[in-house]
Amino acid sequence: MTTAPRPRTSTRDPGELIRRLTAWLATRLPGARAAGVTVPASNGMSSETLLFDIDHPEPPVRSCALRLAADPAAYTVFPEYDMARQYRTMKLVGERTDVPVPRVLWLEEDPGPLGAPFFVMERVAGRVPPDVMPYTYDGSWLHAASDAERAHLEAATVELLARLHDQVPLSEAGFLALPGQGDALRRHVTAQRAYYAWVVDGLARSPLIEAAFDRLERLWPQDPGEPVLTWGDARIGNVVYDGFEPAAVLDWEMAALAPREVDLAWTIYLHRFFHDLTAGSGQRGLPGFLRRDRVEARYARLTGHTPRDMDFHTLYAALRHAIVMLRIAYRQAYFGEVAVPADPDTLILHHGSLRAMVQGTYWQG
Repeated sequence: MTTAPRPRTSTRDPGELIRRLTAWLATRLPGARAAGVTVPASNGMSSETLLFDIDHPEPPVRSCALRLAADPAAYTVFPEYDMARQYRTMKLVGERTDVPVPRVLWLEEDPGPLGAPFFVMERVAGRVPPDVMPYTYDGSWLHAASDAERAHLEAATVELLARLHDQVPLSEAGFLALPGQGDALRRHVTAQRAYYAWVVDGLARSPLIEAAFDRLERLWPQDPGEPVLTWGDARIGNVVYDGFEPAAVLDWEMAALAPREVDLAWTIYLHRFFHDLTAGSGQRGLPGFLRRDRVEARYARLTGHTPRDMDFHTLYAALRHAIVMLRIAYRQAYFGEVAVPADPDTLILHHGSLRAMVQGTYWQG
């Protein structure tokens, strides 16, 4: 699908991070030191993760993960990283639901110790469906699983969303309301428009993304529904599984108040993105997994809420993903890893499927 090199994920020096982490840990837990510190090879291009153990007679937990805001000097994927907001979200979900989230331990808002704010949480053992190479490719543990095992994982993951949306008291999640005018959906889309404007500031604009925004307006729901706490990056690649059962839900940096369908459509579309990528390379992928009709029906049975306007919401998911992909591509160009083509739309890996959604033909295939 692409010959571009994998984008760099960090400009930080791992050895320096480890030294500074050890010094900081002693200020929070006297006598403690960080042991076995590693920077995962699969680190993302947004917030970064460090894994370490606490060497102490009575640690609050033994194995930890640290989420560090992106280096502001490294052409970040998002304009800001509110680590306190992520920490507070995980704490709320952990206290008010039975959704499995890692226990959060410490929040450090001072950028001094590691160069940016961060928080520390427990590390949960298990396995995560990989992004590289995608879990839809031959050779991944999920691809090698039986149909029954994948069906169990799918059902348990949809149940996660149902419990999250139903159990978090809206009165306690007001800090996740996005700024602006109108209902939660309008504010959410307005925030995406602002993000897109930031991505293309001084650079080539994307006619396809702008056509997708226009299409959204034509499909706008008559009744968007009441908002809930949405996870934001609701996909199986952000879940740690114990066997085929969810053990920990990760990556809450895109959490916000929004209609339930925002999470559902993201879950459905992000799987389709990986499946389409796989099919385009000549492999079969996982066409029967996380099917839109089955996900919607299960969610309706669990919650009593029948998902609405899903053509709108899956288009919105693909559009949101396209903006992120465009930013990542421009980041690669910034670091000299790729050249910007004459048509910026081709920088969006899924430009073909997004165009089909804009034309209203994608889900007919």
